Amino acid sequence: MTVDSSRTGTPAAGEQDPGGVLDREHRALSVGIVSVVMLIAFEATAVGTAMPVAARELHGVPLYAFGFSAYFTTSLFAMVLSGQWSDRTGPLAPVTAGIAAFGAGLLLSGTAGAMWLFILGRAVQGLGGGLVIVALYVVVSRAYSERLRPAIMAAFAAGWVVPSIVGPLAAGTVTERLGWRWVFVGIPVLIVLPLALALPAIRRTASGPADPEAPRPPFDGRRVRLALGISLGAGLLQYAGQGVSAHDARWGSLLWAAAGAALLVPAALGLLPRGTYRAARGLPSVVLLRGLAAGAFISAESFVPLMLVTERGLSPTMAGLSLAVGGATWALGSYVQSRPRVEPYRERLMVLGMLLVAAAIATAPAVLLPAVPVWTVGVAWGVGCLGMGMVLSSTSVLLLKLSAPGEAGANSAALQISDGLSNAVLLTVGGAAFAALGGGSAAGHAAAGQAAAGGSHPAAFAAVFLPMAAVGLVGAWVATRLRTAPEAG
Repeated sequence: MTVDSSRTGTPAAGEQDPGGVLDREHRALSVGIVSVVMLIAFEATAVGTAMPVAARELHGVPLYAFGFSAYFTTSLFAMVLSGQWSDRTGPLAPVTAGIAAFGAGLLLSGTAGAMWLFILGRAVQGLGGGLVIVALYVVVSRAYSERLRPAIMAAFAAGWVVPSIVGPLAAGTVTERLGWRWVFVGIPVLIVLPLALALPAIRRTASGPADPEAPRPPFDGRRVRLALGISLGAGLLQYAGQGVSAHDARWGSLLWAAAGAALLVPAALGLLPRGTYRAARGLPSVVLLRGLAAGAFISAESFVPLMLVTERGLSPTMAGLSLAVGGATWALGSYVQSRPRVEPYRERLMVLGMLLVAAAIATAPAVLLPAVPVWTVGVAWGVGCLGMGMVLSSTSVLLLKLSAPGEAGANSAALQISDGLSNAVLLTVGGAAFAALGGGSAAGHAAAGQAAAGGSHPAAFAAVFLPMAAVGLVGAWVATRLRTAPEAG
């Protein structure tokens, strides 16, 4: 049975307003889909801990980065496929197929006897993850009223907090005591609970096409081809990045990068809403803002631990702990945007969030000055994560609000593509600037465990953080263009 998303969770005349996402109608679905999000989050945080050991035992250290990029590139394709699939037949099938592929990929990687099999398993995981994440957005658009969507998006954000804290510690312990393979083969056991809770609830509340009476459209072959182009282009760019540091491979890497860009740019233009790159009002600006916020923040965050190790002499563990408060403040920001009282001020809240993100990124490199205490980074990053919680959850809410029922899948795919592509592009740009100013030698000192003074390259770090802060300010401007028309008065 298909549920009209405009009526789901909305009380009839004279009835009392339902309790929320954990009321009797939504409880099983909410717990189930948040469990799916927690599973994906736990995998994302745990697998990175086990990857170095896996690469060494499989004699695949030169292919180490492909263990990550294989997931990323296939997930981009799967996002587009999931959007079309969900719009045509409902989200139940892509969620089921995605969870199955996710578990199969984990098992393939965990039992691999060679690095190429390990990478293949990661690619299968990416297909599953891409299918699931977009289909879950469609579930939210179908099964929750507009009033409840901010709360379930806040629950999604909260679902990352515990895995981000527990995941690396648990994975490290398992890797040391039992071996890295158990990290991969153990996670599929956790799939049982999401399957048992989520699938029956999705079947009951959100299955079938948005309009059962309308003719079912065929798969858009053009979008499928563009999805292949964007995945191949992203893969080529990441392959090119592998050779940039090798002098004898630099020119070849530039050729691979050019080929990747030639595939990536037209595919992205074709898959994102028209007007995205000029910040057209409404949906295009929502999609653009998601990319600017995620790309700027994640790109800067990637360099924070390295900066603290090389410039201030912290241990890697202490450098990582300096960011630990961010998970809690991110969840807090997402909770704030979910409050009914802030709904009339959502766009203003997103402008404030982006200003907090830009301020945090600009403040972090202050620790390059010896007189500035190291804890400044922890405070700044907590503020930045608060802003990210406000912004990212709100982009999801606004996207569903601006999407027709039959377009929720395609538009959710566009939102995720903007997020992923911006991360890849801005990380590439930031990494190039960092390397050009001598940052590569700073990283080498960190790896060798040398003193901070031996690897001091403050200009290289400033060349990463300050441009990303500027991107954050651009995002604050884009956040003023989220309404389809300027407010009167």
